[in-house]
Order: sequence, then structure tokens, then C-alpha cells
Amino acid sequence: MAARKPKPPPRTLWALLLLLLLMAGAAFVAVHVLKTVAKARPQFQKGMTYATWTQEALGSGASDTSLQRLAEAGAEWVAFVPTWYQPQYNSTEIAPTGKTPSDESLRHAIDRARQLRLKVMLKPQLDLSEGAEINWRGEIDFPGDPAGWRSWFESYGRFLLHYAALAQAQRVELFCVGTELMTASVWHEAQWRDLIARVRKVYQGPLTYAANWNEEYALIKFWDALDYAGIDPYFPLTDEDRPTLEELKAAWQPHLAELIRWQQAVDKPVIFTEIGYKSVQGAARAPWEDLSGPVDLELQRDCYQALLETFWPQPWFSGLYWWHWGTHERMGGEHHRGFTPQNKPAEELLTAWYRKRR
Repeated sequence: MAARKPKPPPRTLWALLLLLLLMAGAAFVAVHVLKTVAKARPQFQKGMTYATWTQEALGSGASDTSLQRLAEAGAEWVAFVPTWYQPQYNSTEIAPTGKTPSDESLRHAIDRARQLRLKVMLKPQLDLSEGAEINWRGEIDFPGDPAGWRSWFESYGRFLLHYAALAQAQRVELFCVGTELMTASVWHEAQWRDLIARVRKVYQGPLTYAANWNEEYALIKFWDALDYAGIDPYFPLTDEDRPTLEELKAAWQPHLAELIRWQQAVDKPVIFTEIGYKSVQGAARAPWEDLSGPVDLELQRDCYQALLETFWPQPWFSGLYWWHWGTHERMGGEHHRGFTPQNKPAEELLTAWYRKRR
């Protein structure tokens, strides 16, 4: 006797299975879309750069405490800046030194930041070694030497991809592909586009670049390949040693107009990837310079206030990273001329602003 064929399931069951499959597919698409939107949506970054020039400080108990103080001060983002070095402006060798934080200590600091609910920008930075003929990274150059540029980009790519992989493994929220490399960024667009594409194969999060305030930001042509346009806006504001808050705010107005035009041209959310002022008279003249004048804690605070009042309301402005917070909670203080706001009136002001909703 021939075996009976199994009865096909009722049509209602087929319909139910089809409905479940459609719902599962729709859910998958919805999740994918949400992830894509979340990745693309700019986040306002109440940030601080966290810097050290030693191998293991980031892994210390003192650093853990200092990061906690930073979180208590209202910061929501922290930028870590592991630095590698090249010997001269025309060297193709890029390598870590004894001043480069170890990967182990960097991972520890990122984990500690996450415990404190701080989001992280990883901002690997290239500098020239002490004693170099030229000491600013923006003047790295290989005049008339295309082979030199090719070798340099190969070295820089290895350096950058090392940290891109670390950023992906540590689930870092933002990655910076370069800082103030003016000659390289302005004249070698194709190499940067290739490098950015290689980084995206390793790191899945949003990307930025930290351009110098003096022309570089306006001359870069690869902003469309990034998620945020970054600038280090160390614009000279005044020739006065001790300007008033109102004078500082007025001094920002032409730069604000210039940055509005630039942002409209690049059509990207803008972050100030690094900005800071020393607590010393004359700090607003050329904010990047070393100064040895009288300590002026109020001027540093006023410089912070003027910048925040100017840019905080701008709809295209997505936050900033002050330079810089140190790895010990007792750094800074009332006799300190340097950049850190720690234990100064600028810290109190920053806390008040960072606790505001934006």
C-alpha cells in the first residue's frame, strides 16, 4: 500500500508564517535604519582633552581619580591624545617614544572613562621630536620629493590604523584622523581620501579631522568624507594684556562670521577639536604661545566665557574639547600659568556651562 502524502498545512498557517517573516524583516530594517540614523546624528560634545607625555600615567590610580574629577566637573566627553613622533620635518619614520602612552594604559583609561559614563574621542597625534629643525607638525614637508610623501603616508597610515583598530576594539565613540598637518592635508587630498577609506574599514564609528585655525580649515577639500568638521580655533583675539569680557566677545564676532560661512560651505556639524587659554596676562593675544607674565586666573575664565557665549547657541556647533586636563587631581591651582582649568575659576565656570542642557 502506497504511503500517504502528508497534508499541506492550512492556508491560514502559511499566511501566519509569511506575516512573521515580514515582521522579522521589517524589524531588521528598522534596527538597521535606527543604527544608521544614530551614527549620523551629530552629538553635542561637552569635552575635555586628557593628556599625558608618559608611558603609564593613564593606568595609574591618580589618573583614575583625576578622570572622576573631570566627570564631576560636568564633562561628558574626553579626548585621549596618544602621540607618536618623527625626528625631522622631512622624516618618513613615525614611531612611539618614551613619551607615548602605552596601549595597555590607554585601554585602561578608556575603560575608566566608560565606568564614569564619559564618551571618548581617540585623537592620535603626530609631533616632531625635541631638537627638530622645525618643531610644528603643520610644516612636515617633502619639497619636490613625491617618493618621500608616499613613504610618509605609508608610515602615517600604519600609525593611524593601529589606533583605529584599538578604537574599534574599545568601542570608542569618535575617532580623529589627524591634527594640524597643514601641508599634508591641503596639498594631498587624494591620499587623505584613501586613508579615510582605509580607516572606515577598520573603525565603524564617526570620524573627524582637527584643522588648524590659520587657513588650513578653509583649504581642506575632504570634509565631505568625514562626519564632523573639526577646527582648533586658536584665533588671536586682542593685543591687550587684560581685555574685558565684552572686548573678548566683540573680538570673536568676525571669526564667528567667518566660521558660519565655512560651515555653510562644508555642510557638516562643527566641533572645536582643541581650544584653550593659559591663566596668564596676554593669553588672548596668541593663545598657543608660551607666556611668562603675571598669573591671571580671571582672564582665563573670561576667555572661556566669551567663547561659550559666542558659540554655544549656534545650531551647527556640536561641542568642544578644552586643552587640557592632567592626570593628577591636584594639577593647576591659583599659582599656575598653564592651560589646564583644574582648580581654577575656569573649572567652576566650565562646570556651570556643562551642566546646562543643549
